[in-house]
Amino acid sequence: MNNINYQNQLDKILIDIERAGTVPSLLLHSCCAPCSSYVLEYLSRYFKITVFYYNPNIYPEEEFYKRRAEQERFIGELPVKNPIGFMGAEHMSEDFYKAVKGLEHIREGGERCFACYRLRLEASAAAARNMGADYFTTTLSISPMKNAQKLNEIGGELAEKYGVKYLFSDFKKKNGYKRSTELSREYGIYRQNYCGCVFSMKERGFDINEEN
Repeated sequence: MNNINYQNQLDKILIDIERAGTVPSLLLHSCCAPCSSYVLEYLSRYFKITVFYYNPNIYPEEEFYKRRAEQERFIGELPVKNPIGFMGAEHMSEDFYKAVKGLEHIREGGERCFACYRLRLEASAAAARNMGADYFTTTLSISPMKNAQKLNEIGGELAEKYGVKYLFSDFKKKNGYKRSTELSREYGIYRQNYCGCVFSMKERGFDINEEN
């Protein structure tokens, strides 16, 4: 599945939706408000969206809830064509540490991150099935630091497992990341300076005084 243009795949799906004159439902896993900003602006023209905030990787707990609150605030302020709902999980860090056990010392961008992708996408696929959503996807591909190829591979696998269509995408395309930074400034969104987990904090030189 190398060199697939996932933006082209998304464009074809959106054209079909417009032709059908329908508004399907989408469960959108969001890692944070900044990454969701462009994605929500873009996709809310085509879908009824439920934003699913499930990010047990985020450390510390205060950061998790700060990002969750900012996500809810942004949803409430963004003008959209179709409704956007919110479903926020609690801070379940044990899910993350279990998923990445044995991968703690792998640098950011490798197998530890892929295990984290799978953890969050699997929870999203299960939630999408439970609520009867037509599609599920994630905002993660908007980041230049995230592997869109791997995200879409995992999403496609989980779509088959859970019986919910995965919305293939690479949201950094079409200046998506640039637009997310513009929206963040426009709405005064808090933009964190590390991915989220304690390991990414350490790699960026943060002083960690914690007990997991």
